[in-house]
Amino acid sequence: MIKNHGHNHREVELTHGSLHVFANDEVFHSLEQNVYVMADHNLQIPRSVHMSYTPDAHIGIGTCIGTTAIWNMKDGFVSPSIVGSDIGCGMRVHLTPLHKRDIEDKQLRRELIKAIEKYVAVNERGFSHYKNIRVEKILTEGIHGLPPQYVPDYYTPKQRRSITHVEHDKFEVDPTDFQDLPDKMWARAWAQVGTLGGGNHFIEIQHIRIAEEKRDIAEKWGLFDGQVVVMIHSGSRAWGGMLGPRYTKDFKASMHLWGVGTPDPNLVYAPIQSEAGKRYLNLMYSALNYAVVNRHMIAYGVHQGMKDLFGEDFKMPVLYDLMHNYALSEPHRNQLMLVHRKGTTRALPAGHYLNREAYKETGHPALIPGSMGTASYIMVGEEAGVKNFYSICHGAGRLRSRRATKELISVDQFAKSMKVGTDDEILVNQRTLESILDECPQAYKDVDQIIDSVVGANLASVVAECKPMAVIKGI
Repeated sequence: MIKNHGHNHREVELTHGSLHVFANDEVFHSLEQNVYVMADHNLQIPRSVHMSYTPDAHIGIGTCIGTTAIWNMKDGFVSPSIVGSDIGCGMRVHLTPLHKRDIEDKQLRRELIKAIEKYVAVNERGFSHYKNIRVEKILTEGIHGLPPQYVPDYYTPKQRRSITHVEHDKFEVDPTDFQDLPDKMWARAWAQVGTLGGGNHFIEIQHIRIAEEKRDIAEKWGLFDGQVVVMIHSGSRAWGGMLGPRYTKDFKASMHLWGVGTPDPNLVYAPIQSEAGKRYLNLMYSALNYAVVNRHMIAYGVHQGMKDLFGEDFKMPVLYDLMHNYALSEPHRNQLMLVHRKGTTRALPAGHYLNREAYKETGHPALIPGSMGTASYIMVGEEAGVKNFYSICHGAGRLRSRRATKELISVDQFAKSMKVGTDDEILVNQRTLESILDECPQAYKDVDQIIDSVVGANLASVVAECKPMAVIKGI
């Protein structure tokens, strides 16, 4: 049974509970049946408070990407499957003083790509340029664990945007849980700080167009029409990636001991207050610290490249940094709840007390990437978002698998979508488009339909549209 609440909000009754779906008619009717099968498996975890899909929902491992799932902290459950493998994966945007006309010349943009690649390792096996960063410090202290030389506003404590303009600058972590982690994890974590990673991770040079109805907010955030911004998408790299399989195995053993399970062997869970649950959450927080630092250091590298081209005094302040793969204790309905967001973004409205101080008045920027070659969006949460625990989409969401994309989409189609050969060509750092065909726009849903779904559901509003000018992809 489907209950239509209006405003792009439907409640689908499944065998084991209710699934809230936030999508317009076109997106809702395009969702494949398997997403509901997967949701019903997830709803077999006891004592679920709320479960929903945002419009970018698509099949993942154990749980759909685009899921928000919530349990009470007192007697609920935590699931690594509903956090995702790239723990802490998220978005970051930096502002520049440049206007799009300043970098319209394609040769200049090519030079900019090369300058950035000088400082940011984009090869999947590339190594960090920052050998004096202590991994144990950033895992336990987040940005505060970085040497001062990498924090541009370290010596101006009253204006430390590096700390004040991020969703979380530090998660509390007990390092005693690090003791039996393999040396390989530490070595790879040290080697990957400030590296981009492959798949859908990217650095994108964009120009923005402000939504007229939100111009006052945009101006308070320091945005202007035609402004060049830098958008970054990356996560916790191997540190988070290696925690997932390790604890999936441990959780499976515990579930077998307890005599519980679901039809999907990839869906694992444990009581939040169990030793397994507490240890996973503690180590997950270390991966969240790593992810925020990794994006910070990628941005540091981009800034160095910008300074090489535009001068030592070039400024590139952070607008915001946020995550879309995690589980976090949040107060809702007068009690603490564990909010899992797997491919969903928190979007708090103006005045919400969980906003960082810099964004209390307006609400914080919610950063939503499109697919390569299409627009991305900077949004702000609305009060009605409380119905979905302030969760919105995290991007366009995949439409088809990497393999299917390579079989169905030609390089010529990809090239056309990137405007190759025109003055408006979106430049890419890859030698051939064929090497990244599985990341072409045609692999993803229509981001405009995704944004229309979110806006129509009154979960968030568009502050600015971001159009790509150059893309740096991981190899």
